[in-house]
Amino acid sequence: MAKLSQEDLLAQFEELTLIELSEFVKAFEEKFDVTAAAAVAAAPVGPAAAAEVAEEQDEFDVILTGAGEKKIQVIKVVRELTSLGLKEAKDLVDGTPKPVLEKVAKEAAEKAAESLKAAGASVEVK
Repeated sequence: MAKLSQEDLLAQFEELTLIELSEFVKAFEEKFDVTAAAAVAAAPVGPAAAAEVAEEQDEFDVILTGAGEKKIQVIKVVRELTSLGLKEAKDLVDGTPKPVLEKVAKEAAEKAAESLKAAGASVEVK
């Protein structure tokens, strides 16, 4: 039997249906006692790794941890940030800690946190 090149093999696989290809992969795994799992990149470990992951984060949550003494001002800011109704905003402020904004850009999260802090609230950005 002549040895097939990679291009020849790929041309043959292109003609297979997904079911046929899946059956081939199973047979290949059994024949050669291997698994066709996707390669997983090893994650770096240690404090430097945590800093790298934090730098790569592009979505942040703004969590209201306390309303402070100016609860009405905080409710107003929450309404501006979320477009919630008065009752929903009040319930959010009363039920702290609660997320005000989820999965927002860093700039938006910082701006929201500053607005809430200016109103007297305690805020956490994660």
